[in-house]
Amino acid sequence: QVHIVESGGGLVQPGGSLTLSCAASGSISHIYTMGWYHQFPGRERELVSIASNGGGTTYADSVKGRFTIARDDVKKTVTLQMNSLKPDESALYYCLYDTRRGGFWGQGIQVTVSS
Repeated sequence: QVHIVESGGGLVQPGGSLTLSCAASGSISHIYTMGWYHQFPGRERELVSIASNGGGTTYADSVKGRFTIARDDVKKTVTLQMNSLKPDESALYYCLYDTRRGGFWGQGIQVTVSS
């Protein structure tokens, strides 16, 4: 059984920073991409950033230059450093591991950007 757990969310002031972390445990291997998505109320999940097993990274246009994704294949973890956060980026953030066996999601973690 695979467990994906996010951590590091919470409340931050506009312009502040947060680092989200995601860890996988259980029988997980052949991970193609590790990524982060966010979801606003009433809307579908949207891509924030992904890191591929080839070393490439992808970012949503809105976060380029402010967010940095990093994966560790030994520890099977992925982090998302978020800088200069904006109030409209308050959302649930989800971690996704895309593997040979399919995709595994975390339970989501709240990020609130507010003064």
